[in-house]
Amino acid sequence: MQAKHKKTYSTGAFFFLAPAVIVLLAVGIFPLLFAVGVSFHQFLLPKVHWHGNFLGIWPIYDAPISWLQNYISIFQDQSFREALGRTFLFLIINLPCELVFGLVIALLLHKQGNELLKKICRVALVVPMATTFAVVGLMGRLMFDRNYGILNYFWNLIFGYRADWLADPNLAFVSVSIMEVWQWTPFCALVLFSSLTLVPPDIEEAAKLETAKWWQVLWRVQLPFMLPGITAILILRTADILKLFDVVYIMTKGGPGSATELVSVFVQRVGFRAFDQGVASAQAIVLLIIATVLSRVYIRFVYKEV
Repeated sequence: MQAKHKKTYSTGAFFFLAPAVIVLLAVGIFPLLFAVGVSFHQFLLPKVHWHGNFLGIWPIYDAPISWLQNYISIFQDQSFREALGRTFLFLIINLPCELVFGLVIALLLHKQGNELLKKICRVALVVPMATTFAVVGLMGRLMFDRNYGILNYFWNLIFGYRADWLADPNLAFVSVSIMEVWQWTPFCALVLFSSLTLVPPDIEEAAKLETAKWWQVLWRVQLPFMLPGITAILILRTADILKLFDVVYIMTKGGPGSATELVSVFVQRVGFRAFDQGVASAQAIVLLIIATVLSRVYIRFVYKEV
């Protein structure tokens, strides 16, 4: 009879994984749990007192419990609803633009010929993504400046006047959208280009011989291989846009008025200007739930195995 061998697990793997797990707990899980706890309290910074730590890890505060009152109040707040609607408008405008422009760039890179030029273009596409959000916001503020902006220089040459991009509510919204599309269209292009490389060359060539219409080849042959990449773009870019803060704050600080005050800027104002951390945490949790629900919707209706 064969002897039964018990499975043995090496403890070395746990030691290798321990640093990543500790960082994940410290940077991701702990702040999330803390924010959830704060969202159920009347957590006004000037009135909260810290009186010790639980095992030296979890901070203890004396803020009174409000249960669901913070969540109820944010949906009764018209300013929050307007900021949420403004954020969804920003998402609806920017995400399709990034996908369409990224798809056009990916198809151009996928065409045969000019290999050296395509390599240079692929390297150039990394530059906007590698640029930090603060730098992108500063670039946008300088480009759209009424007196010294390069965009207004050419605008004045063509139309004979200088537009006040960052002071006009509609133009300020467009300005932030332009910078966001500029920064993240290359990301969409590179992801879609990588998806196009998965298309079997023989199937693609057969489809091109079968029909001369490029859009039929795109729809019936190339698009199914791009659906996983499109799903990834939708999830990542939706989450990024919902929490977009740096570029908007540096360019317009949410103004003029509240024209560019997205949810993330509104949460910052509630949490660090009104010092109501309880309501701000509840708003952030609601934003997280919305991003999670949208991600599930994308996976359910867009993602398909090739």
